[in-house]
Amino acid sequence: MRNQEIDHVLTSMLDSHQSVSDLNLTVGKPLQVESFGELVPVEIKPALKTLTPFQTEIFALNLINNDRRLTESLLTTGSCDLSHSLPGKARFRVNVFSQSGNYSIVLRQLETRVPTIRELKLPQPFYDIAKEKNGIVFVTGATGTGKTTSLAAMLEEINKNKSVHVVTLEDPVEFVHTHKKATFNQRELGKDFDNFANGLRAALRQAPKVILVGEIRDRETVEIALTAAETGHLVLATLHTVDAGQTINRVLGMFGTEDENQVRIRLADTLRWIVCQRLLPKSGGGRVAAFEILGTNLRVKDAVLNGESEGKTFYEIMGAGTAFGMTTFDNYIVHLFEKGQITEETALGYASRKSIVGRGIDGVKNKRGEATTDIDDLEIDLSYGKTRK
Repeated sequence: MRNQEIDHVLTSMLDSHQSVSDLNLTVGKPLQVESFGELVPVEIKPALKTLTPFQTEIFALNLINNDRRLTESLLTTGSCDLSHSLPGKARFRVNVFSQSGNYSIVLRQLETRVPTIRELKLPQPFYDIAKEKNGIVFVTGATGTGKTTSLAAMLEEINKNKSVHVVTLEDPVEFVHTHKKATFNQRELGKDFDNFANGLRAALRQAPKVILVGEIRDRETVEIALTAAETGHLVLATLHTVDAGQTINRVLGMFGTEDENQVRIRLADTLRWIVCQRLLPKSGGGRVAAFEILGTNLRVKDAVLNGESEGKTFYEIMGAGTAFGMTTFDNYIVHLFEKGQITEETALGYASRKSIVGRGIDGVKNKRGEATTDIDDLEIDLSYGKTRK
């Protein structure tokens, strides 16, 4: 296959369904796209009913385009990340990976226009994060939950309101920010720096006020990020964790026990926000984001310094901090159910604590005058315990 043929296939896949987020090429399956959160097959001419190992390998080699670093990464680690553009059509974040001796490819479509906080209908704390002067902010969640999109919206808010220098370290660059009030320098892993630790270390000498770290992967990167936050920079970083408590534990787990107390002190001083995301199936089609948000206050600092204890867990702190913009996933999920954006089944399926969400749903139903149980015709047995004559 030539590059033109590859682009033709990708264009056909992109146009095959509405709201396509990912293109999937896997041996033994037809061409597939993810539309509204579900994988669906794609029919093209000439037909490709099932992909062969040779076809996916040719796709992969064309996308890698003789790049030595990507080839070495694929051979040594089993996967590689890159970007690919369809001129005038779309940009993709691409992951090529090995499975059972064959190659599979997933292409995530990237937005060509940077979204705003208002357009995405993100919670108020996102505006507050964009106003922070220093410290570290973690945006966390599983792959594909919209972390990069949310970060792009925050950077766009900074771009509109602050005359500052912003340096981003990404793998690869997804949203391309134009210079407005802020000055952007967006650096891509492999092209502009060799690893996140070195890129972050270099960023400290580039006079930024805001630094975006595409992904924190190791202890060295965390150490430099904390140093940057301590020296007056606002550091925005992502982690693959599912909630706020796990985020703190993941950071601490990157260090040995002998360093834990020192890291707790540094983290308590520099932590500003933790935002966790999940994407839920939306009623009527599509997906809607749910958030868990932890802001910093004296209770949070104490929990970071001394660890969680009974009555002092991050979950309880977030539950009590709604007036300050904090929320647990469970409270946010109940809020989405109340607005009619998700079903009861979805709410319970994605809950962190099903009992709490269940009670919240019952409260919403009571307000609506709906039944909270499917048990009917309950009566008091007035004759119970009486002897019959």
